[in-house]
Parts: sequence; C-alpha cells; structure tokens
Amino acid sequence: MDTVIPAGSNWHQDLEQWLAPFLAVLNRSEQRCWAPFYLQGLLGPGARKSVEPMAERVCPGQTQQLHHFVSTSPWPTAPLEQVLRKTADALVGGEDAVLIADDTALPKQGQHSVGVKRQHCGVLGKQANCQVLVSLTLARKEVPIPITLRLYLPEDWAQDPARRAAAKVPESLAFATKGEIALAQIDAALADGVRFGMVLADAGFGSSAAFRAGLTQRGLRWAVGVQPTQKVYPADVQLCVAANPAVGRPAKYPRPSVPSVSVVQMIESLGPKALRRCSWRHGTKGKLSAHFAVVRVRVADGELASHWQHLPGQAAWLVCEARSTGERKYYFTNHPIDTPRRTLIRAIKARWACEQAHQQLKDELGLDHYEGRSWLGLHHHALLTMIAFAYLQHRRLQSASRLGKKIRSQCTGPAAAAVIAGDTARSSRRASSRDLRSMS
Repeated sequence: MDTVIPAGSNWHQDLEQWLAPFLAVLNRSEQRCWAPFYLQGLLGPGARKSVEPMAERVCPGQTQQLHHFVSTSPWPTAPLEQVLRKTADALVGGEDAVLIADDTALPKQGQHSVGVKRQHCGVLGKQANCQVLVSLTLARKEVPIPITLRLYLPEDWAQDPARRAAAKVPESLAFATKGEIALAQIDAALADGVRFGMVLADAGFGSSAAFRAGLTQRGLRWAVGVQPTQKVYPADVQLCVAANPAVGRPAKYPRPSVPSVSVVQMIESLGPKALRRCSWRHGTKGKLSAHFAVVRVRVADGELASHWQHLPGQAAWLVCEARSTGERKYYFTNHPIDTPRRTLIRAIKARWACEQAHQQLKDELGLDHYEGRSWLGLHHHALLTMIAFAYLQHRRLQSASRLGKKIRSQCTGPAAAAVIAGDTARSSRRASSRDLRSMS
C-alpha cells in the first residue's frame, strides 16, 4: 500500500495550513490551540488513540487539557461539519460521485456510554452491546471521505430522562430512526452544495419505504438494498375498480390485477437464464464479477389496502446478485427505464467504499477508541477522526496528482506510520512545547 505522507516531510506545517478553515470557525483561542494537537494524536504513532496515550505523545503533561477539549468543552460541531462537507466536495464531489448512507457499530462494555444497547453489531456480525453511528460518505472513483457520523439513540434511551441527563444528550433531541437521521444529514449536504449523482444504502436503510420515498421526494437518484421478503408487483400491473360487497361498507381501494410477490419469487419466475455473469470493476486479483438478474417492477409500498397488502407504488429496477457462495442479495434502484444493465450493477456495487472508510477510521484513526460517555464527547471525537481522514485523502490525492498515479480505494493504509517517519515525532514535540507556552 502506498505511503500517504513521505518520510521526513514537515507534515505538521502542512496540516496547520490545511486546518485553517476549520480553526477559523472555532470561537475560542483555546479550542484553536487544542484541535491541532488532537488531530496530531490521531494521525501520529501509537496503536491506541484515546486521550491519555495521545497526550503523552503530542503534549506531555497536558492530558487534562486535551481531555477537556474533546469531552466537555462546549464547542459546536455544526460549523466544523459544514467546513468538512465543503472540503470533501472540493476533493471528491461531482456528478459522478455517490453519497453512501450506512451505519457502523462501536462495541462497548457497560451500560453508561451514551446510546449503548444490545443491538445488531455489524463489526461482530451478531447482537452485542454497542453504540451505532449513522454515517454519510462521499465517494468518487473509489476514493471515499466520510462527512457525517451521528449517533443513533435507541428509543428506550430517548425516553429515559435520567440516562439522557447523565450522558448530556441535548434536550431538544427526539427519537429518530436511522433513515430519518440519514435524510436529515442528506439535507444538510444538499444545503451546503455537496455534489453527487446518486445515494446508495444497504438493506438496513433501503428496506424502509419512508427512506426511499424521502430520497425520491428530494429528486435524488438512488440504489438501495432490500430484504428478500420485500413485496413487488410486475411492472405492467393494473389497478381495477373493486366491486362493492353485497353488504357492508363499499370498497375503498382499487384492486391490483395480480397479487404482489416477494422479490425472491419475482426473480425465480424469470427462470435460471435470467442470471447472467457481469463484472463491475477491477480488484487486486482481476475483474470482480457475479451473476445478476434485472427486471422492472412496481414496489408494493403504496397505500395499505387490506390484509397487510400494499398497493403498487413507485416503478423501480429489481436487481438480484447471486454470489459464488450461494448467497443472494436484492436491490432496488430508481434509474430510468432505458438504463443499461451494467450501469445498474456498477451503481449497487459502489457502496463498498464506505465500508473501507469505516474500517480505516477505526484501524488507523481510532474512531472506536474514545473512552468517554457523553453525547458531546463522542461527536467531538467522531468529527475529529473524519477531519483527520479528509486530511489524509487530501495528501494522497495531492501526491497522486504530482506523480500522475491512479488513486485506489485504500485510503489511509499505514498512514499513521508514514506521518511519524524521519524527524516528524521530534518536530511534533517541539511544536507542542512552543504552542503550549503561548497558551500559558
């Protein structure tokens, strides 16, 4: 994997210049002082990126001040999030970019960390005690930059005043589903002019009719995963006037000409020849390919008529991916009716970039290392890891532009090792001592 920051480079000075727009929106000089130290700790050496070990490396003897900055200092995240969105757009935004809605879990011990609950933990692949962050990732040409990490607050937490108060959850915050959180953050991205051509999401979001409808209402192109139990109608389904019964109330809804079926049944009705091999990109071992079936349908997400049967709703493409393991995945996209098959497949497979970003946020930058319990502290730490990630992508894109190289998806790699090469650790300590004296 290519080194992001060359050995011996004065990356601290480069980081200081790059951070200027972020620091400009922090109101207090103390906050503008400690933000670079925290980011140096995230970017620098060491396997553990919690406050105490980072402070020992970048500002020895100042652990309490660094802890106060991230955990209790009341600086708002919104201004820095806005700068991050605009920075990410400048780096990877465009009509060929995608905005990926997903979530990522942080396994936890105990019951006091904000939002922690026994719930599905994707990292462990099972139900476990964890926090779940809803994320938005902007990606183009396999280069992702996370722009949102927002805690999903489970409903029992949202309705428990004592736990909310202990974790300092904002009083104005009400329960919201993951899809509602994602839509609110998509609105923020749109308001800031973030450029993308499509929204992608897995079945955790895509199975929600409200989420899909929200994307459509915003005039967005989307491609999302769905559950095998999702019901659909043939694309040519008709709505017939239902005959009124001899007794009782008259029929309120029209009657579909055919009943709805699951997406599994719809694909099976096409026959085995409908599954055709298609590749979507080159991986490290050659072309990535699988068998896919594609068919136009009407999603059964219209009004609820009777017996849990929904009327036909929006027209969409149903895509089935048959993997070599025997597993099958199902997706909806609202691409136009004349969209080529390969375009649909490449769209649904572009979502993997956010999973790489999540892993690297944790492995390289310590997203899951925060040890505090409060709402504010968790969101401060998560935001700073995203800013550090964006800085590394800035360095990689800058380096690739100079060398004329193609950027691949591995975002950070051994970045932490790269930034400490040569004399960078010593320059960090010298810079730390100088800045701390100026604050005293």
